[in-house]
Amino acid sequence: MKHFIFPCALWAGLAVLGLSGCSQSETSGLTPVTLNEVAHSVFYAPQYAAIELGCFEEEGIDLKLVNGGGADKVMTALISGDADIGFMGSEAGIYVYQEGSEDYAVNFAQLTQRAGNFLVSRSPEPDFQWADLKGKSVLGGRAGGMPEMVFEYILKKNGLDPQTDLSIDQSISFGLTAAAFPGSGADYTVEFEPFATALEQQGQGYVVASLGVDSGYVPYTAYSARRTYMEEHPEIIQGFVNAIQKGLEYVNSHSAQEIAEVIHPQFQETDTATLAVIIDRYKEQDTWKEDTIFTEESFDLLQNILEEAGELKDRVPYEDLVTTEFAEKAAD
Repeated sequence: MKHFIFPCALWAGLAVLGLSGCSQSETSGLTPVTLNEVAHSVFYAPQYAAIELGCFEEEGIDLKLVNGGGADKVMTALISGDADIGFMGSEAGIYVYQEGSEDYAVNFAQLTQRAGNFLVSRSPEPDFQWADLKGKSVLGGRAGGMPEMVFEYILKKNGLDPQTDLSIDQSISFGLTAAAFPGSGADYTVEFEPFATALEQQGQGYVVASLGVDSGYVPYTAYSARRTYMEEHPEIIQGFVNAIQKGLEYVNSHSAQEIAEVIHPQFQETDTATLAVIIDRYKEQDTWKEDTIFTEESFDLLQNILEEAGELKDRVPYEDLVTTEFAEKAAD
């Protein structure tokens, strides 16, 4: 594989031994970069592996990670300049572009190729079918966001009308649905990890379906930056993508337990055994790409989903919203 996977493997060994790959005091000469992520989830394990293995430092980047708590908030931070790079569903960038912004966000790297959330029921349902949701209530996601649109995409594939065949509660903020579910009265909730597994461990919910499996390959999350930032700092974008590529290569070539041990500092409230279970679940459904290239085919599928959800006024040009220059160099 790529020549730099070997240093990352070395970092992994040091991390397991409890050693530090890069002294935090030795950050002089590194370029500060603020990354605002849509959520802090094991779903993004390659990113956390890159952080914990010191891959960003190897690329000259002093990374500051901020949890935005939703794609709309991440995009606001990106456009305002509070974040240098945003990590979210690419639909947010399409919305900004359609509003006529001149300094719109351009996607330069894709990380996940399947949805990362799961349908959680109040009781075990070993023979669950999506048709079982008819007449039921579900804690869903924000209208126009990828989690909700992919959920509705699956419902339609299974002959259900999201507006009339069931009740979807979209009033609860992103990331708070798991805490609200036990007392909500809803029959189901749509959850990312580690919240889906946490509900199972607490005996308050049971995973009955994977949206990632049932929606197929979807360009779920990608990295973007303002057009002007990318033009002014191509070396930062390239270094960032190189680091993410290293993280991808690590998770695609190591066991769930090894990955869990490396990324555990990012999820200290979750034990490594539980993390390994979650990571294995994501590996089994082929969540992570081998490279970060965001193809035109994937972008077209994204726009198809937006159209079906009634969130796309007009289709937007792939060449304006996506660049593969940095991802292709990182994959060489």
